Amino acid sequence: GKPAPELVVSDIENLPPLTDAMLRDGEVKIVNFWASWCAPCRVEHPQLEALAKSGIEIYGVNYKDKAPNALKFLADLGDPYKSIGADETGRMALNWGVYGVPETYVIDSNGIIVLRFAGPITQRAIEQTILPAIQDAQAGL
Repeated sequence: GKPAPELVVSDIENLPPLTDAMLRDGEVKIVNFWASWCAPCRVEHPQLEALAKSGIEIYGVNYKDKAPNALKFLADLGDPYKSIGADETGRMALNWGVYGVPETYVIDSNGIIVLRFAGPITQRAIEQTILPAIQDAQAGL
């Protein structure tokens, strides 16, 4: 129920850059904190791919990672993200309340966090938690 903290990330070569303004563009979206070294991030990745294919905008924050590793992860598993930024030190993630990856946030059209989901997203989590939060946000609830 609080505004999404300011997004201060650096670009990762050849990937669409992520900016703070994108979170406040009037659209409902998902922000996913992930890393190439994170085993649960690999587990949840097919779920993110499916969400992206269904038309849901997902923005990625690569957390405490190295750009070459992040690029290899996406090349190997696919890239579900509309835009990606890097939080190499993890400092910006602290403002979001991230204490481990993966963590996923649903942001409403006003830039307000309507859901924080810690841990890997499963199909069950999509059906019971993520999609209902997105639908509520789209309905303006």
